[in-house]
Amino acid sequence: MRKTSGLSAFIAAASLALAACNDGSASDPATPVTAAESPVQAEADEKVAAPTGADPFWNNATVYFMLPDRFANGDPDNDLAYGREADTGHLRGFHGGDLQGVIDKLNEGYFDALGVDALWMSPVYEQIHGATDEGTGRTYAYHGYWPRDWTTVDHNFGNEALLAELIDTAHSRGLRVLLDVVANHTGPVTGKDPLWPAEWNRADSVCDWSGFAGTVSCMLVDNLPDIRTESEAPVDLPPQLVSKWAEEGRLQQEQAELDAFFERTGYPRAPKYYMVKWLTDWVREYGVDGFRVDTVKHVEPEVWAVLKKEASLALADWKQRNPDRKLDNRDFYMVGEVYGYGITSGRDFDFGDRQVDFFDYGFDSLINFDIAARADHEDMESIFSRYSKMLNGGAMEGVGVLNYLTSHDDMNSFDRERQRPREAAFKLMLAPGAAQIYYGDELARPLTAPGAQGDAQLRSPMNWGDLEKNETREILALWQKLGQFRQSHLAVGAGVHKRLSEAPYVFSRTLEDDRVMVALDMPKGEKSLSAAGVFAEGTLVKDYYSGIEARVENGTLKFDTEFDTLLLGSPATQALSAR
Repeated sequence: MRKTSGLSAFIAAASLALAACNDGSASDPATPVTAAESPVQAEADEKVAAPTGADPFWNNATVYFMLPDRFANGDPDNDLAYGREADTGHLRGFHGGDLQGVIDKLNEGYFDALGVDALWMSPVYEQIHGATDEGTGRTYAYHGYWPRDWTTVDHNFGNEALLAELIDTAHSRGLRVLLDVVANHTGPVTGKDPLWPAEWNRADSVCDWSGFAGTVSCMLVDNLPDIRTESEAPVDLPPQLVSKWAEEGRLQQEQAELDAFFERTGYPRAPKYYMVKWLTDWVREYGVDGFRVDTVKHVEPEVWAVLKKEASLALADWKQRNPDRKLDNRDFYMVGEVYGYGITSGRDFDFGDRQVDFFDYGFDSLINFDIAARADHEDMESIFSRYSKMLNGGAMEGVGVLNYLTSHDDMNSFDRERQRPREAAFKLMLAPGAAQIYYGDELARPLTAPGAQGDAQLRSPMNWGDLEKNETREILALWQKLGQFRQSHLAVGAGVHKRLSEAPYVFSRTLEDDRVMVALDMPKGEKSLSAAGVFAEGTLVKDYYSGIEARVENGTLKFDTEFDTLLLGSPATQALSAR
């Protein structure tokens, strides 16, 4: 892949050195295997050891998800690349957002103020150059899910040096970076983007969702070529990449890297292993902390086990080589999008004719599609108590979920008209589990863009201009308070939930010595509540909503604030957040 230095040196030496220092528990550079002895076949039985205990950090993390093209335009000079034009349907072309825009917001402290722990960007590698129409208008790959070349940054977003700067900047501020990965398909075929060879992908069958095979071995939609991730047969590089890399002067580098990868791992040169190599290079080269994996249920689960294994090796390698740049010693993190999965179904996803526990195949967490629907008609206690029981001692013990209320492709996102922004903030940010903020949630960015068709309605440019309005600044302030509260206390998302009072609604969360209490619908002005069972006598307690502190006296906490909300935690336990 392209390097930030621009040198033609490749990573073979680092890869082989890593293999040599392994104890054999992760990757054995043994004799290359045949298709019949495929590592995937071997791991199909063993799977990947499920986490013995979920990392409280990730179970409480606040993850900010953005489409870089729609977030902030830091460099107008790269707004249109590869001959792309402004000739698309409404909100279906590139709008100028880029990696520089994200860096600018990092440096402004925007994410710090929100209490964000990790940034998740939609894919930034090179996308198809042409446009296509899926029935919703002429569209370019502004969203990042139509890949053309997995080894380089798309020029509309910037370049490799900017990606490295973004990750280093995030790490310097205590934030982790998750890259969005696609291994299921290439981008659509266009006049500028020819179909890859048949041994690489299928382009003649669309999924009918009839069980496992009808979900996996097929195209998601017409003209979205499906990579043959089930195949163990060695294949040559697609001629499109060979000619492209030759023109860019890096063909020998890419071939040498592939030779080193396949020699180290012993994998056959089947399409899925090329994908694993290209995707994990971003980790080994730039220190990416984790992946959000796209279209998980449309790929054989064993493939994800291999991806997690190689990504974990890559991050360990990067940290060993960059001790002064690493943020911590945490393992590689992987969260998956199993479309339609919900926490209340337990660990398994039901294909109809087969149930799959994706946590057994390398995933630390799955996106929880359950909460967006429940938030529309269930109260907080119903959601919070159910989720806490599932995550603490229930079917989800030891793994995690990433909750969301709005997203880039869920047309049933909660409150698309943004009529209930405070309710959304409380239900998402106080729910047990990790929280995904979709760009603009904190500014009540509308998800009903007039004139846009399909999911483009969910993807309007970030509404920075609305910060001129008092009501928008008030909503942002609420999200900031809740984010800072979560970040200061792992117990908010990872602790055990207990309702203490129904009216006013008061509950506690407990994670070892970290204890918090939340009180809603309290009287404005003077207010008091019992601290029994949560905070010991004499404990100094901070209200993260107002910033005021008080001590427990005679088992009671008293506050005089202008708000009806209390977010309570001991300042002494903030270190438990372990950012």
